[in-house]
Amino acid sequence: MQPVGYSRLLQEPAVRALPPVRLAETRTVTRKEVIGQTLAIPASMAPAADDLLGHVLFALKHEGIDLAILAQVLPLIPEPVIRAAIDASPTSQYLRKVCYLWEHFTGQHIQRHSDSLRTTYVPLFDPAQYITAAGEKNSRWRVLFNGIGNLDYCITLRRTDELQALLDRNLLQQATEFSESLPRDILNRALAWAYLHETRDSYAIERESPSEDKASRFVNLLKQAHQPRPLDEDYLVELQNAVISNVYALAAAFRHEQNYLSNGLRGALGVTYVPPPPELGRELMVQLMQLANQPPGDLDPLLLASIVSFGFVFIHPFMDGNGRLSRFLFHQVLCQRGALKHGLLLPVSVVLRQNESDYLATLQGFSEPARRFWEVTFIDEGQFAFDFTGHPALYRYWDGTTCAEFMLRATEQALERHLKEETLFLNRYDAIYRRIDQQFDIPNSVLSRLVMFCLDQNGKLSQNRRKQYQYQVPEAVFDALETAWREVLDQP
Repeated sequence: MQPVGYSRLLQEPAVRALPPVRLAETRTVTRKEVIGQTLAIPASMAPAADDLLGHVLFALKHEGIDLAILAQVLPLIPEPVIRAAIDASPTSQYLRKVCYLWEHFTGQHIQRHSDSLRTTYVPLFDPAQYITAAGEKNSRWRVLFNGIGNLDYCITLRRTDELQALLDRNLLQQATEFSESLPRDILNRALAWAYLHETRDSYAIERESPSEDKASRFVNLLKQAHQPRPLDEDYLVELQNAVISNVYALAAAFRHEQNYLSNGLRGALGVTYVPPPPELGRELMVQLMQLANQPPGDLDPLLLASIVSFGFVFIHPFMDGNGRLSRFLFHQVLCQRGALKHGLLLPVSVVLRQNESDYLATLQGFSEPARRFWEVTFIDEGQFAFDFTGHPALYRYWDGTTCAEFMLRATEQALERHLKEETLFLNRYDAIYRRIDQQFDIPNSVLSRLVMFCLDQNGKLSQNRRKQYQYQVPEAVFDALETAWREVLDQP
C-alpha cells in the first residue's frame, strides 16, 4: 500500500497540516472505491512517488480541495514544471486550478505560452461536494473562487448528508413562523425565558454564575444584537468588557501576547490548545470580521453564524471571555443577517450546556490536532515558552463541517425542545391559572406558585405542599388544581 494524493503530500517534510477526513492509498482493487475511511485505488492510477504535481492533480480530481495542504505543497513545485504542464494542456480544469492557487501562494506569475484562455470558468470547489458561495472570477485562469471567505481565510463546509438534511429543514423559517403564530404576550414571556437561560447557560459552560447585574447586562447585549452594527475591534472589546467579571482581564484591544487553554494539569502536559500567534491572530480577526460583515449573499445565515462563532473561538483574540463571546456571536450574526425577527432568540447555549461533552468534542476536533504543532516549554507556574512548528495555513483554512452540523442540531433542539416547550408550559400555566382564579379568591403570588408546583410535578400536589399552604388557601383548591391540570392536558 502506497500513499496517494494528499496522504503522499503530507509526507513532505515541509508540510505541516491536519490530514483530511479520508486519505487515499493503493490497494489490491481493480477500480477506485471507498473502504471505511480510505479511498482505495489500483496501483495503475497512482502517480510516481516523487511526482508532486501528479499527486496534487490526483488530489484535486479525486479528493477535493484542501487549501491548508495545497498552500504548503504548491510552492515546492518549480514554476517550469507547472508551466510545461499547462502549456501542454491549457484547458485542463485541474491544471488551471493548480496555476491559480500556485500564483496566489507564491506571489509569482507563471510564464505560460498563451496569454489568454478561451474556455469556460471552472469552480474551485465542486458545488456537489461543498457548500459554496456565488464566487469571484479569475479571468487569467478562468477559475471561479466559490469558497466561503477568500484565499487568505477560507472555511470548508463539506456537503454531507447530515448537513444537507439539516439545511433542508429551513430551521430559521420554522422559527419565524412559530414566533408569528404566538400571541404577543406569550411570545414576550417565552423570549424573556430564552434570554435569561441563554445568559445563565452560556456562563455555566465556563463554570461561572453571573450576578444579577452581570446577567442583566448580558441579556441587554443579546437584545441589542438586533440593532445594525458591524463587527469591528472596538465593538468586540466593548463586548468583552461587558461579559468579564475580573477587572484585571478587561481588554483594550485584541491580544498582543500568546494565550492558551489548560486542563488543569501541571506543566506543558496541561496545555490543551494554543491559538494562533498574536500577529497572525489579529490578521485572521480582520478576515473573520470581513466575512461576518460582508458574507456571501447566498450563504445560509445558520452556516455563517456557526463558522463565525467557531472561527472566533479558534482564533481566541482575547485573553479571557472568548467562549461567551463566541456564543454571543452566533446570535449576533443571525440578527445582523435579518434571520431572527421580533426580537427572537434561539437559546442554543441551553442545548450546548446540556450536551457539553458533544460541544467539547466538536471544539477538540480542531484544537487537539492543532496542539501537535506547538512545542510548549514549562518555565514556571503559569509561565510557558511557545514555539509554533506548524504553518499559518493551519489556522487560515479549516474544515467547519462538524461545527456547522453541531450548531444546526443545537438550533433545532433550541427551537423544538426548549422554545416550543416553554411556550407550551406558559399556555398550560395560563389555562390552569384562569380556571382556578375563576373559582377561588387567591392572592396572585400564591396561586402562581401553586400552579407552578402542579406543572412541575406532573399535576400532583404533594402532602408537604398541601400542608405548607393549608392556611393560605381553601382545601378544595388543591384538588381543583389537579383536576384543572388533567383537563388542560386532555385538550388537543
